Amino acid sequence: MRPRHAALLATVLAASSLLLACAPAPPAPQGYRAPRTPGGAPDLSGIWQANNTAHWDIRAHEARQGPVPALGAAFSVPPGLGVVEGGEIPYLPDALAKQQANASRWMTLDPEVKCFMPGVPRATYMPYPFQIVQSADTMLMTYEFASASRLVRMNSAEKSPAPAWMGWSIGRWDGESLVVEVTDHMEETWFDRAGNHHSDALKVTERYTALDANTLHYEAAIDDPKVFSRPWKMSMPLYRRRDADMQLMEYKCVPFAEELMYGHLRKPAAK
Repeated sequence: MRPRHAALLATVLAASSLLLACAPAPPAPQGYRAPRTPGGAPDLSGIWQANNTAHWDIRAHEARQGPVPALGAAFSVPPGLGVVEGGEIPYLPDALAKQQANASRWMTLDPEVKCFMPGVPRATYMPYPFQIVQSADTMLMTYEFASASRLVRMNSAEKSPAPAWMGWSIGRWDGESLVVEVTDHMEETWFDRAGNHHSDALKVTERYTALDANTLHYEAAIDDPKVFSRPWKMSMPLYRRRDADMQLMEYKCVPFAEELMYGHLRKPAAK
């Protein structure tokens, strides 16, 4: 292919990706009714997983060299259409500067690298499955990465005792949708590996809606006046894992981070 034609094709592909990223998310279809629990609520129980590149960057992004050049393509960053509705995150100027600083040092600063619990909504679209278990007044969401979990207290007025890595989740049903308000976050958690961040004022309003027996529509409305000029939203499908004998495996990653975090404290070997 001639260089001029190759450049034109690359421009067309980039423009198409941008248009797709900026297109509004399709609304959840009306009419599907999820199976019911004994109490009559939609039954969303099961093991689910996102299938996108939002864990690298929730915004639309091109493929790029990974952080360890010696690994070549094995740890390069794949392209992604993005999950941010409207395409852009409305950072305040100082917060945008912090995001850029985070991105430039993400291998040092990213809490995922240190095996910290990922927080909400990041835990939902990391490249690992998570499980929803329902009871009459509580829902358990447990995640494979770092064995993280959280309780969603349904229709509760109970207040959070303290900020937590997975926040404080209060849920309710809105027709076919599970709505979860998550507050009291640790400001150290990020949204992705691209340094997108928030403050301790973050409020996430999640919405889980069954599209069919094996697909959920997930929305996360983000409100943090310390970091963003206005509220914004991300959305994506989540897919039921239907593998034979599917279960969450144990991924306790702390041992893999100890050398990175504490190796410099090891007593030097005697000469």
